[in-house]
Amino acid sequence: MEEQKNLEENSFFETIIKKTKTGVTFPKEIRDELFPNDEDTFFQLIIPKEKDKIILKIIPKEEVDKINLKQILEKEEKSKSKTKRSKDPSIPEPKWAEYFVYDIDNREKVQKILESAYYKFTETPINFDDAIGRIKYTLISFLSPTKTDNAKLYYAVIKFLIDIIRNFNQRDLLDWIYDKVIPNIESKFLYELALSDLIEIAYESNDIEKFKLYINKILESIEKYNKSEWYNIMIGLNQLVKKIKNFDLPTEIADLIKEKLVFYGNEADIEDYKIQIIELLESLKFIEVAYNIADELVKSLPPENIKLPEIRKIRSRLKEKPV
Repeated sequence: MEEQKNLEENSFFETIIKKTKTGVTFPKEIRDELFPNDEDTFFQLIIPKEKDKIILKIIPKEEVDKINLKQILEKEEKSKSKTKRSKDPSIPEPKWAEYFVYDIDNREKVQKILESAYYKFTETPINFDDAIGRIKYTLISFLSPTKTDNAKLYYAVIKFLIDIIRNFNQRDLLDWIYDKVIPNIESKFLYELALSDLIEIAYESNDIEKFKLYINKILESIEKYNKSEWYNIMIGLNQLVKKIKNFDLPTEIADLIKEKLVFYGNEADIEDYKIQIIELLESLKFIEVAYNIADELVKSLPPENIKLPEIRKIRSRLKEKPV
């Protein structure tokens, strides 16, 4: 009764309509008010268990896709409980532990939907829209109010999609990840980590333009840290160098990274950070540059500095390496 009273008090329009052989028609006056143009309008039809009313909710197109996919997933889940998927030894299995590096809420539900998307990529022909729709559903349905939690979800999905690219040669997903997922990551650490993972798959795919793009984006992100955030700067630089140190770098990228490392080496005001920069240059085989910075550091430090023996040892090691 209370629900009926609230409905009547808040009604915008009320009339009586009749179902005929041709169906139910909206009165003209309400059609003109609610649907002033010829664009498609979508409704969610809800009928309570009592079957005493019909509820039509106007919803946007993206909500339509979400509701339709939810219903498909529910049907598939019921069907799966009756019939077990037969494993094809030629299809690599998902590596869930590698995707979920960080704990996320609703992991079990997320994993089930991603698993359904994973095996969509094994079908011939691939229904790409269906597969990617499931991933979109995951990214919409399991967001939380917390930016960090959302960043962990985005990162897990990126790791998952990178495996799809590797396993099923879906190179176009690189653009989809970069355009649709990366911009939503509001954790600088995970943003840079995700880009570093994309660097690796771009290199494997011999996509040098994307390889350069991702490296530049990481360097741009690192540049935005304040001078007081040296810890974060060094994490970003270490992540990047660790990812690319065994790659055959294009000259312009190698020179750019060398230039940035030298810049940060000069800017750092803590010996530990300067030592890290020297070792990063060494790992990228910029031996002469690393030696020069180590040599200058040794000469600039007072004899009583506790880091001096360590830096001298690094300088000696670099001196013996071929340039």
